[in-house]
Formats: sequence, C-alpha cells, structure tokens
Amino acid sequence: MTAVRQWDGFDAIERDARVMVADPRWAALPLPARAQAVALRTLVTPDGGRWLFGTHARWYRQDPADGRWHLTAPPADPGTRAAAHVVQVTSMVPQHLVPGVHDFTSDRGSVQGFVGPDVPLTITERVRELIASQRGRRREDFPLTGPFTETFAGEVASPVAAIWGTLMWCAYAPAFDGNEVLLSMFGEFLARPLPGDEWVRWLPPASLEDLAALYGERVRAGHPEAGLRLVALMADTAGVIRGDPRFRPRADALVSMVEPLLRRTGPDSSVAHLGDDAVRQAWLSRRPPHVTLPDSSPGEHFQHAVYDLVETLGFLVPKGADPRAVAASLLAADLSPFGAGTAHPLYPWLDPELRHILHVVLAESSHPLRGCWPRSGRLPSALHPPDRAGAAALLGAAYATGLAWCRLTGTAVPERGFTTASAVVHRLTHERDDPVPGVSGTFPRHF
Repeated sequence: MTAVRQWDGFDAIERDARVMVADPRWAALPLPARAQAVALRTLVTPDGGRWLFGTHARWYRQDPADGRWHLTAPPADPGTRAAAHVVQVTSMVPQHLVPGVHDFTSDRGSVQGFVGPDVPLTITERVRELIASQRGRRREDFPLTGPFTETFAGEVASPVAAIWGTLMWCAYAPAFDGNEVLLSMFGEFLARPLPGDEWVRWLPPASLEDLAALYGERVRAGHPEAGLRLVALMADTAGVIRGDPRFRPRADALVSMVEPLLRRTGPDSSVAHLGDDAVRQAWLSRRPPHVTLPDSSPGEHFQHAVYDLVETLGFLVPKGADPRAVAASLLAADLSPFGAGTAHPLYPWLDPELRHILHVVLAESSHPLRGCWPRSGRLPSALHPPDRAGAAALLGAAYATGLAWCRLTGTAVPERGFTTASAVVHRLTHERDDPVPGVSGTFPRHF
C-alpha cells in the first residue's frame, strides 16, 4: 500500500512559485500584479508567523512589530510545515521581494570552505601560469595599495596582489587547508605567514574597494593602461577559478562588473579621479541583480550567510533538532568571546524568533541551547555532519557567517578562526585531501 505523503505548505508554495515565475508571461506582467500574485501565496504557521517565497528564490518572514520582511530560512519541523496554510493578505508585498526569472535560474555555487575538498588541479595550475606571467614586474610600475602592502613583501608588484585579491574576493568562505596548493604558490611573495594554524588558514576576504584601488591608483598616477592590465588580470583570474563552485558566483559577478571597463565603454577612468570608492560604486552599479555582496549590502549579506548556515544543518531534522535554533546558538557561540554588545547591530537583520534565541542564549549561561556550543574545540557528537561534504559545507557556512557579522559590526576577523568553524575542522583533519586528485566534490547551495 502506497503511503500518503504529508502536506507540506512550504514545499507546495515553493513549487507553485517556481511554475509561476517560469511562465513566459510573468516578466510581462506589471510589477503591482506580480506583487499581488506573491502576496496571494503568503503562508501562516501555527505560531502566527507569516512567510513568503520571493527574490533570490528564498523565504522571508514578517516581523509583526514593524511589518518588515526578513530573509530567513523556513522552519524544518514537519508538523509546523504541514500545519502552514495560505492566508489572504490585504497589504502589498514590497516590490524588492518580487522574484524575477534570474532569481530562480542563477547558479548559487557552493557553501564549502576549502578545507577537505581541494581546489581542482586544473585550476591551480592555470593560476600558477597567471602568476608566472607576471614575474619581473617592477613595483615602481605597479605599486601596492591598501592592505596588500601588509600582505606582500616589499619588492612584490601589484599584479600578484590582483590575482590574490581576486581569489580572496571571489571565495565564498576563504578558509583554506593549510596544505592547499593554491595558497602555497604565493608563499614566496608573502611578507609574513598567513593567519591560522597547522590545519587551516583563516583568511580575511579582500574587499571590492581593495581591488578597485589597484586600478584607481594607476589611473590617478597617469598610467591608465597599466590600470587596465590589472583589471584584465582580475578578469582572467576570475575566469580561471569560476570552474570551482565555491568561487563561481562572485567570479561571474566580477567579470560582469569590470567588462565595460575592459571594453572601454564604462566611465571608470573618469570616476577614478574621484577616489577608489567612486570606482567601487561604478563596479557595483553593474552588479548582476541576483547577486548579493558584502560590498553592497553587509546586512543582507549577513542574512544570506545565516540562511546558508541553517541549510547546512538540515541533517539535524531527522534527529528532532531545529536547524534554525541550532544555527542561532552557534552564532551566539561565535559572538560570545567578543561581548554581548557585539550582537546589537545584528538584531535588526534577524527575524523575531532568531533574534530572541540569539539574545537569550547570549544572556543566560545555563540556557539549554548552549549544549550546542563546541567544547574543548570540538562540536558535540550530535552535531557532527554525516559525511565529508556536509562537514566542509558547515565549516564554510559558519566561517562565511562569521566574516559577515564581522563586517557588519566592524569587528576584526580573528586570526585563529571562529569557534564553530574551528570546531568543524576536527571532522576533516584526517581526510583533508581529495580521494581523487583534482576532484572537488563540492556541496551545492540549494535554490
């Protein structure tokens, strides 16, 4: 006898929304009509929470206090999902939450860090060729700018920094195996050892302004062609590393942003004289609409990182645990060494439930959810991901979340990593290298 599948309101609305947006007539509808169609598919859960499936093909929950919609992963409990039902709403859905076709077709890449699955050999060798092609460049012709002056030795020229900066900016979560070939090839250029330990290099990401500054400095110095060569090198590097899903979304975005400059059709050369932030803004104005970057909206980027973290904890559902609550608890574990006040700028970006959980777990030393916190540098056994791919994904999402809240709060990235991501390393240290050379086996993000 065939078992009857339980109704799942979230799955049903998501399927319906995908069909609706994929219809060729969707894009031709006036925006108010599309907003109304989304509003008619609003779900309400037994706790009174209202949910809608919108832009970025992700869920949003409404804050009853002020009516704002927060990007947040949906509940995982089967009973809650089965009890969700469509509610008729009279208020209009904000237009920025109305999905377009690109929201449902874009490549989300992978949430993994670079610990466990190595960067494929085909990519590392092509990056090595790019570096080799820049040997002999003089620092007088290509000076370093910004944080690159601290990263690289005194004689290193900016083309090497352009390659490095592109790698760090494009990486979803730049936590690397300490033996990763992609990093070791830069060893001769570095001014000091990379932050981390014998297992992992916990690297801070480069910002888009760091990359823009390399170009802007050359333009203002009267050498625009040298600036163009640096930008072309960034695009070439992005084109190489996009073969790894952990780089691909931002690599594609970077190419889209600098392509008009390389075709000499953008205003970049003129705005460079206004400063590096003006170049950054010019690049961001050409950002693909489906890509959210920390450089354009640190708050939204933090929301997406937390969403990813919740999804990587989906393996807990069969155990009866709530991935949303566990994610909030692990976020609290990462924040706790920095003081409770560090969390204050994050609260406005969390939905009411996650906001409450984060607050009480930080405030109450005996709260039961503190049982999720790593002890002696290791995760509780109940939180161990079931396989290598899942562990690399949890490590990557946890590190990306840490970087996101550091940027949002102005906190310096800790050189030894964050509590949660560091604890996941022990699940991977005995199998850091790929079983098949050059095969990445990355953990894809879900649409």
